Amino acid sequence: MNKINNKSLNLETLNIEKIKDIFPNVVTEGKIDFDKLRVILGDEIDDRAEKYQFTWNGKNKSIRLAQSPSFSTLIPSKKDSKNWDTTENLYIEGDNLEVLKQLQKTYFGKIKMIYIDPPYNTGGDFVYKDDFKDNIKNYKEQTLQTSRANPETNGRFHTDWLNMMYSRLLLAKNLLSVDGVIFISIDENELKSIQLLCDEIFGESNKIGTMIWKNRTTPNDATHNFAHTHEYIFMYAKSIENIIFNGVLKDFANYKNPDNDPKGSWIRDNPSAASGSERDRFPIINPYTQEEYYPPNGRYWAFSEKRVTEWFDSGKLVFPKDEGKNFILKKYRSEIKSDLKPIGSIYNESLTMHGTKEFRTLFSDIPDAFKYPKPTSLIKYFGNQISGKGYTVLDFFSGSATTAHAVMQLNSEDGGNRKFIMIQLPELTDESTEAYKAGYTNLCEIGKERIRRAGEQIKQELIYKKNKKGMLDEDIIDPESFDNGFKVFKLDSTNINPWDGTVKLNEETIFTQTEVIKEDRSNLDVLYEIMLKYGVFDKPVKNISINKKTMYSVAEGYLIVCLDDNITLDDVKEIGKLKPHNVIFKESGFANDNDKINATYTLEKLGVEEIKSI
Repeated sequence: MNKINNKSLNLETLNIEKIKDIFPNVVTEGKIDFDKLRVILGDEIDDRAEKYQFTWNGKNKSIRLAQSPSFSTLIPSKKDSKNWDTTENLYIEGDNLEVLKQLQKTYFGKIKMIYIDPPYNTGGDFVYKDDFKDNIKNYKEQTLQTSRANPETNGRFHTDWLNMMYSRLLLAKNLLSVDGVIFISIDENELKSIQLLCDEIFGESNKIGTMIWKNRTTPNDATHNFAHTHEYIFMYAKSIENIIFNGVLKDFANYKNPDNDPKGSWIRDNPSAASGSERDRFPIINPYTQEEYYPPNGRYWAFSEKRVTEWFDSGKLVFPKDEGKNFILKKYRSEIKSDLKPIGSIYNESLTMHGTKEFRTLFSDIPDAFKYPKPTSLIKYFGNQISGKGYTVLDFFSGSATTAHAVMQLNSEDGGNRKFIMIQLPELTDESTEAYKAGYTNLCEIGKERIRRAGEQIKQELIYKKNKKGMLDEDIIDPESFDNGFKVFKLDSTNINPWDGTVKLNEETIFTQTEVIKEDRSNLDVLYEIMLKYGVFDKPVKNISINKKTMYSVAEGYLIVCLDDNITLDDVKEIGKLKPHNVIFKESGFANDNDKINATYTLEKLGVEEIKSI
């Protein structure tokens, strides 16, 4: 019985396999022959000594770091979660680099929208500092301190930031679906860097555009009497040919129907005049007064006399009897082919509720628990541009969890089933702050509490609407089916004890060596580690009982996980009757060696394709 692989998806191996698929003739004894590959690529290889490139100290190391597998896992925390058994939302505490690696197998090519608001590298706190040798150890060290300074006097000021972002964006790109989009908030400090990074990782041709977000009406601080009242949002697609934004609603507020026109509401449309020929300079005659109207001197009508007659006969061209004006050309609401227009390159915060005010409304008891949160309106604006209502949204710099709040709001407004995945490093809060004194010892505690409060607020609003209008109104979202919960997971080392070959076996040590699950870990912990390794982390789990032994059915029976002890051949046969695709046992869980040896043979005979153990 083979052991399961306890590593995350090996991206280096994946990339090599892609090359082998495209160019099988460059494979020699299972290895890539790069000399052959260069010959096949021919002139596409740029081997000039001097060429345009974007590089910095540590770039290659960042690439290797992103591609190196992770041996960590995500530990479920039911006590921190809300609606564990029914929710499809995730909140993950941990270093986002390691977490993104863990999510590769399950979410590779499945995320339709990513929004991030990364550290702006202002010369203050800079908590993300990766360690190529042992990132889990590094992560645990980071969470014991509040911050790492990255002052502008540091010679690696930009380099540190680039190394931090590059590896994470590489992993993020893998997670995007073919029609996925990433939105990145940034300010002036790394404006040039983020574009160069994204051009290289996502491709220049996949840049959708850069939006200017006017987020202040009154400047805060000014340098040289010049103040920034905006930030930027970069938008890149996984594949630009698959992206068409939904657009935004046009403003029809000025469309009225004062004359009860049977064609509906309308607005006055100025008759257009342009350059043209003399034949297009004709009079339009008022039938009531016989007055003649010409285009301005040197201009000509942009329509024909025949068209004028048609407009007059249909009522589109009107000469008001009670107005001392010339004719009116009606533009009907019904003539507008689409209610939508393209989104613009400027987003004005003054039109929406400010993020800080929004946060303080939820946290009136500790209004300053989080500085400068993004407004949900910004995230909803982007979410509304993504086609469909059932996609997954990822934010791996979650902060105050604005993105989670926004996703729930969107679903409550249009009945969608969008899911969120929030990832946040549990940065410690300062002990002098009101947040710390209120029990929020790290940033994750604030984010989770925001989701709880916001989710409950939204549900109460839905209940109010239901009671007011009744369920006969199809536009009312059922509060009971609305998902305002989230499962919490925490990054940690693997649940599995590694075999220690240096230990001398005797009567006292033999049993400690056979127990594969760490003493402080539960079966549920191990179950979700197995689900991560198998790429079914997003699938439903059901507890089942076989011969009074507890087991887990994952993805509606696709995978059966058995972590109980004293497993017999009779138990194995009952598992086989469920026709799973995969079965996982605990190596030390069998009643005896014979049952363990016969388990694989028995299950294969019953049609199970893969049998492994931990």
